[in-house]
Amino acid sequence: MFVTEKFAVSAPAADTDAVVRELRDRAEIADALYRFGLGQDLQDKELFASSFAADAELDFRPAAAKWGGVVPVMVGREFIVDTILSGFAGRVDTTHQVTNLRIVIDGDTARATALVEAQHLLTAEHDTFALLKNPYDVELVREGERWVLRRIRIENTWYQGDPTAIFG
Repeated sequence: MFVTEKFAVSAPAADTDAVVRELRDRAEIADALYRFGLGQDLQDKELFASSFAADAELDFRPAAAKWGGVVPVMVGREFIVDTILSGFAGRVDTTHQVTNLRIVIDGDTARATALVEAQHLLTAEHDTFALLKNPYDVELVREGERWVLRRIRIENTWYQGDPTAIFG
């Protein structure tokens, strides 16, 4: 489930062109996750949408189950973007931090593991919050020169606050 390879770069060190290509891919893969987080934080629909493949699937069920929440799998870039951004617009302030990123690339597909800390605060009352520490299991696909998220499974290691006040 999680990426556990023992090396960051798989291209042979002697093949400079291959190493440069792989490093660029890794930077673009990281950027897909950064666009995912920052797009939510800024309520920037275009930036948030740019992180997803058209047929993306976002599975927040494992995280929600941690506090007894039940949510459906979200399918399709437009549905995911509209559902998340409209659910937070004017109601919830967010910040996302992406760390511990591990990546394995296989041609035009990739898998990534990341640890994402997501702080959610009710806009009108920042004392009501949910701070989540979530491991992400991500499948990505190359789209031109960039990478986009095709499948995201979000688990939860721990949380503080009241997720039901944020997510319902």
